[in-house]
This record gives sequence, C-alpha cells and structure tokens, in this order.
Amino acid sequence: MTYFDLSDPTFDVTSPTVHEARDDSWYVETNWGWAILRYAEVSAILRDRRFRQGNARWPAQNGIHSGMFSDWWQETLLSLEGEDHSRIRRLLMPAFRNKTIAAMRPRFQALANELIDGFAGRGEVEFISEFAEPYAARIICVLLGLPEDNWPQVAHWADDLGASFSIDVGNQVPRIEAALDGLYGYVGEVVADRRLHPRDDLVTTLVQATDDGDRLSEHELGVALVFLAFAGMETTRNQLGLALQTLLKHPDQWKLLAERPELGENAVEEVMRVNPTVTWVTREALEDLEFQGLHIPKGGIVQTLSHSAGTDPSAMPDPAFDITQQRPPHHGFGAGVHHCLGHFVARTDMAVALPLLAQRMPDAVPDGPGEWLPVSGNTGAVKFPIRFARS
Repeated sequence: MTYFDLSDPTFDVTSPTVHEARDDSWYVETNWGWAILRYAEVSAILRDRRFRQGNARWPAQNGIHSGMFSDWWQETLLSLEGEDHSRIRRLLMPAFRNKTIAAMRPRFQALANELIDGFAGRGEVEFISEFAEPYAARIICVLLGLPEDNWPQVAHWADDLGASFSIDVGNQVPRIEAALDGLYGYVGEVVADRRLHPRDDLVTTLVQATDDGDRLSEHELGVALVFLAFAGMETTRNQLGLALQTLLKHPDQWKLLAERPELGENAVEEVMRVNPTVTWVTREALEDLEFQGLHIPKGGIVQTLSHSAGTDPSAMPDPAFDITQQRPPHHGFGAGVHHCLGHFVARTDMAVALPLLAQRMPDAVPDGPGEWLPVSGNTGAVKFPIRFARS
C-alpha cells in the first residue's frame, strides 16, 4: 500500500506520484490519517454526516494544547459543529447574500484597474506584492468598511495568521498570536464604532443581524471577523497567484480569456479544480464506521485531496485545463455543511480580476521561477514576477 508523508514540505499533492496512487486505489494511508484521492469518494465523504470537520484537532496534532491560538481556533466556524455551527452560520449569512456581493462588482473592477495602472506601462510586475495582495486586502477593507489605507496592516496580520494552516504551524505560534492580538483589537474598535455609527458595510450588518431575537455576542463577533479578515484575504491572494501560474502555462487560454471576459466565472472554477490553494480538506469520524470497505474508527482522520479529486479521469474524462468546459463542482470551497461561507465573494472578485489582467497583460510569461509555498496544506505564491507586452 502506498504511503504519503503529508508533513514533508517537499511532498507535492499534485504530483504524478499522487495520480499513480489514485489509479490503484481511492485512498492511501498517510501520517495524518487516510488521503482520499478520487472525486466520487471525496464528494461522498464531505457530505457524510458521520464525519465532522477535522480541523478542530489541528493545533493539538501539532503539540499546541492551550493559548490564544488554540482557543481561537476551536471557536472559528471551521471547528464548530452541530447547533453551534448552524447558529453562527445563520447569523453570519446576511452579510454574504449574493445580491449584496454582486452589487460590488463595479468597485472590484475599479480597484483591479487602478492596481494594473500602476505597472501596465512597465511591462513587468511582481504579481503578489503589486496586485494579488493589495487587491485581496483592499477588498476585505471594502467589505468590512475599513479605511482602504489600512490594507498593508490588515494584509500583514492576515499573512501571519496564514501560518495557522502551515505544516510548520508548531513553530509559528508567537507570530500567529501576535497577529490575533492585533486583529482582535482592531476589529473590536470597528464593532464599537458601528454600534454608535451604523454604515452600509458587513460589520454593521453583523452587528444588527438577528435570528428570532438571537444575536452574535461581542466575543463571537470578534472571533468571526478576525477569521473572515484572515481567510478572505489569504485565500484570495494565494488563489490569484495560482490562477496566473495555471493560465500562463496555457497561453491559448490566457488569450481566450482576454478576448472573452464573460469566461471569467468559468475560469475561476477551472483554476480551482486543477490548482486550488486549499490542497486538502480534513474530516474526522464521529463514530466507528465502514466506508466502501474501509474501516474508519471513531476519531479517525481523512484528508480529501482537492487536486487529485478535481483531475480524476473517472469523473472528468478529459481533465485537461480548459476554461470553456463545464465540469462537476470542484471541492476548492469544501462541500456539505462546511461549504465556505464566503465563496461568492472569492468567486466574484477573482472573476472580475482575471479577464482584466488577461486583457491588460498580453503575452504574459513568468519572469523566473518565483517563490512558492509547499504544494501541501494551503499553498500559493510568495513572489511571482511576470513579464508582458506593455499596454
């Protein structure tokens, strides 16, 4: 039986080794439970109520049993289950209505063009620091109603909190907790201001949201907003870098996206199918169970591998990257009761940005290898220099 060491920073969850293992079996053993490799089984497990979200044990699995990071992690939407999860999710939902987010498209478009204006004339860009990071961070500021000038500080905190998903998280706790302390203080001031001075923004919506008289407590609101600020910025920044990496490997698709900007939404789905920033989603068995002949004991962990499932030829007979194709739903935002609450924000801001980048960066190519996070856990570019024809 094949065995994967998911804690090895050199292990690549998109590698031929993983594809070969998928050809042989729908799962393999790992040092963190079983890895699920095929689309049908990943889809079934993510929706199987005999499993819970497996992230709650992540700090403990890395030797972190107490402290600010451990406490916050247990209270985020990722870790909550049952009625606690349902209640918080219901109270957060009003801020993420599709109609509300869709109305922000012109603002996202203006922001993307403003950032591209800063480098279009040079014919070169360090994509992460000059576009992906400020774009993602400023959108979070727009959503939360924060001054956009504060985006570098918000981005810095979010970047440090991103270490929460690192396979090296055990060594990152001081950095993570300093970011938590900073973000908690900042969002606390914003919440206090919105109670006195309501605005048309996400924080005001959440401050005022009720469900049969139930409201988020001050503490619950703080936990949620810190997580939203971090997750919304970090994942969008990483996914934009991965999107450019993928599209530039397929110049015909890059050119097509420039010519047909209406393919933006489909391009986002296709990129997340083949190159997701969230490379696996964790589930934990709530009871002893049998799943397709595999015995999983109570507390057993399974890791559903997003890329492996998304490129599974049994679900996608022609899995080659193609932004014109309609595919079965990918797992880049998870599935089931823990499907990402902010998925429409991420889908919308990326669908706006990618066609504009393709139009204004013709003939783009990577300018060197760049610097990348391990292709395991949450991945993405740290630096990604690109050259293109000046516009």
